Amino acid sequence: MANIDHAPSRTMLNLLHVLPAFADEAELRLNAIVELNSNTINKYELITETGHLKLDRVGYSSLAYPFAYGCIPRTWDEDGDPLDIEIVAVTEALVPGSLVEARIIGIMTFDDGGEVDDKVIAVLADDKRVDHITSYEQLGAQWVKETTYYWEHYKDLKKPGTCKVNAFLGVEEAVRIVKTCEARYNSEIEAKLVN
Repeated sequence: MANIDHAPSRTMLNLLHVLPAFADEAELRLNAIVELNSNTINKYELITETGHLKLDRVGYSSLAYPFAYGCIPRTWDEDGDPLDIEIVAVTEALVPGSLVEARIIGIMTFDDGGEVDDKVIAVLADDKRVDHITSYEQLGAQWVKETTYYWEHYKDLKKPGTCKVNAFLGVEEAVRIVKTCEARYNSEIEAKLVN
């Protein structure tokens, strides 16, 4: 698990700004902060200033998240939020707010109402049940169809037709996008942090 190189403090650390994106880049392991589990319509988001979870909204339809979902520390996507991560093939529900190490198996590029809002696709790094999964393609064509359907329709009752899955891409492209989001975090957010 990720170790925090920080002395004990009387004030709470915000893991979003303390932990690196990669727990082990050579092993394709990311740090991920869990925001929600599969089978929920509630959308929780990490408050970037405090690191607490907030109920952002209750879904407008009965479409539930088909995977665990969260964000990657010290990244910033073009939509003005940390880079998102879908954690697939989770056997037992994860605790929202917890930190997990997830291994990259791909990325889904996504347009949400005109904003880039990409989603890294990953499995739990220490779950032997998914050690054999090294690419999103191994999840099968049906998984791709269901995931595409979810993302293109989850806002239909609020803002129909505003979401578009552009592509599912491999590990190399996922790593490139994570690094781009790390660089954006360093240029746009790092200087605004206060101690």
